[in-house]
Amino acid sequence: MRRIVLSSAAFLISCAHLFSAEVEVGKKSPTPRPQQTQSPKPQQQAQSPKPQQQATPSPRATSAPQTTPVEESPRYRPALLRTGPNSVVDRIDTQDLIARGQKDGSVMFCCSVGPTGQIADTWTYRGTPESLLLEQELVRRLDETVFVPAIYNREPVYVLFYGTVTFKIVNGKPRLRIFANQEAEELKKESDFVGPQPFVGRASKFEGLHYPDDVLRVPISGLVELAIKLDADGNLKEDLRVVSEEPPLVGFRRAALEDFRVAKFIPAFRDGKPVECSITLPVYYEPKDD
Repeated sequence: MRRIVLSSAAFLISCAHLFSAEVEVGKKSPTPRPQQTQSPKPQQQAQSPKPQQQATPSPRATSAPQTTPVEESPRYRPALLRTGPNSVVDRIDTQDLIARGQKDGSVMFCCSVGPTGQIADTWTYRGTPESLLLEQELVRRLDETVFVPAIYNREPVYVLFYGTVTFKIVNGKPRLRIFANQEAEELKKESDFVGPQPFVGRASKFEGLHYPDDVLRVPISGLVELAIKLDADGNLKEDLRVVSEEPPLVGFRRAALEDFRVAKFIPAFRDGKPVECSITLPVYYEPKDD
């Protein structure tokens, strides 16, 4: 697993007419009857022709050049995993996982996603027992993928994408799902819910995660849970609150509060629309590579 490094870079038939001519032949012509002569009507005097007005050619109308309307970027858009035949879900080899002994399991992950959708770093954590094979396959496929990039105020930005992959065997067949959130209730309901994403950009003072190596003498990983309330524009509605810290009292609590107290977020999305939310955000810290 690699460590995040984020910069403050601001990111759509002929119809053939069947003409049938029906000709009737072989009938006798009827016997002609004598025609009555009518008195000739007096001919009307022909009108003198009016002089023709010379048509003045009208100037050709010049059509204005047609321009293709430019589609405006949305105000907000979270980073999203792409769909289709090359999506992460479709590339994970579920049959191979079964053959290698993977049982029901889930893994949470976080990706730093750049303005072009490229992944800079990936972390995995909170895997259920016996989920190592699923975790390894997920990381391998994420390394090959490109996200739909996030947008804030119509500009592409760097974000942290929080997701969860679940794997179950139902009636002997694999069932794989990837969700763009880490909320227990949302995962249980399999909701169309995309969790908020902290971003780096001109409108945010968030600068990424900072491992507390100034106080830690031994390199260890840590996980802090932050209770966060956000409005539909991604602004913090109240102060952050630490729910848990693992391991405790070694500096991760302080690091998480300092990293996120000035952060702004791409707001949460439910059924495709930005919404207010109250979430518990897992913040994972990993020591630097030597």
